[in-house]
Amino acid sequence: MEAWYSKYWFSIQTLSSFEWAQPFYLYCIPAIPFLFIIRNWIVGNNVQKLNVAFPAQQFRSSWISALRFVPGLLLVLSIMLILVALARPQRAISTQEEVSEGIDIMLALDISASMEATDIPPSRLGVAKKVAKKFIEGRFQDRIGMVIFAGEPFSLCPLTNDYDMLKDYIDEIHPSLIATSGTALGNALGMCINRMREITSKSKVIILLSDGDNTAGNLDPVLSAQMARAFGMKLYTIAVGSNKINTEKVDESALRNIATIGNGKFFRATDARSLENIFKEINRLEKVEIKQNRYKNLRDFYHNYLRWAIVLLLLSFACKNTFMGNILED
Repeated sequence: MEAWYSKYWFSIQTLSSFEWAQPFYLYCIPAIPFLFIIRNWIVGNNVQKLNVAFPAQQFRSSWISALRFVPGLLLVLSIMLILVALARPQRAISTQEEVSEGIDIMLALDISASMEATDIPPSRLGVAKKVAKKFIEGRFQDRIGMVIFAGEPFSLCPLTNDYDMLKDYIDEIHPSLIATSGTALGNALGMCINRMREITSKSKVIILLSDGDNTAGNLDPVLSAQMARAFGMKLYTIAVGSNKINTEKVDESALRNIATIGNGKFFRATDARSLENIFKEINRLEKVEIKQNRYKNLRDFYHNYLRWAIVLLLLSFACKNTFMGNILED
């Protein structure tokens, strides 16, 4: 911060950056010079004068004679600065804090061989990964975890607020991560439930992306959906695929059934845009209230102008006791 005696405090840019707590005093500043002019006029008309005649050739004007106005000028400036100080120049530093209770979300992503189908270019899995990352970016203070599955599930990431780390994990997803073939919907749901069943949060959500029926695992998807409902979890299912490839047909029945049991909703994604719209819809349905707390920290700078006013006032008194003072008028 600049020193109080710096010319910085008198620049237009600095003065315009202030918030004034008592701006009324600023409107009084233009009246100060006029008050002194009126005062000098009244005093000049009432003071006794001694008429002395000087020949015109003996009367010389000098700049030194103008120095008698210096004490009065310093006094005017001092009063002006006192009014500036009374107006209380301030700067406000505002901070905003966003608070949300947040929700817990588990993403369950099918990475079986059928998800490599290219009916949704570049592939079903590729589009699902891209849209899932965009969904994560749109959340606020939610804890998000991820389970990937094929013939068996694998917990890729526990519930976390570190979205950058989670997106890095998503980038590394590939069907070769799980060697067991098939689609274990029930086991994948069971792992998601296990991750959240002992957590006390306002809302718990499971989002399951797959393109097929349950063909592996030892846990019935219907039973898993019933367990999710019992633990207060909402289940959204998304069937990914357009059925353009005859060998990789999408089976909606199981996904539709478990979404109904899990108090959620079933969606069908036939292309990248529809999948993105589905995630937007889920984002809208699972929106939590965000509270904003704003704090305003005020800092006063009146003391800089008050110090200048005191200095100029003392200089005015000092000059009045020198040859600059007009003793005859005082």
